[in-house]
Amino acid sequence: MPTKSVVVGSAVGLHARPAAIISEAAADLDSEVLIGIPGDEPVDAGSSLLIMTLGAGNGDTVEVSGEVEADVEAIAALVARDLDAE
Repeated sequence: MPTKSVVVGSAVGLHARPAAIISEAAADLDSEVLIGIPGDEPVDAGSSLLIMTLGAGNGDTVEVSGEVEADVEAIAALVARDLDAE
């Protein structure tokens, strides 16, 4: 399963707005993508509520994984951006 470690870029971390943007993008994909704190159980990236339960802040490292590498890369790129500034 492709996995990518990425640093959270949003100034507020993976809170309401960034989590919603990420989950909307993940829901549009044809494969399941998971996101999690290294060493903890990952959650479905298609759920903003589950993403927020991670408690990942700006500068924290999370792991994005899934069956399709291009989908993992797409979600990882969103996690790395400051989505709250856009």
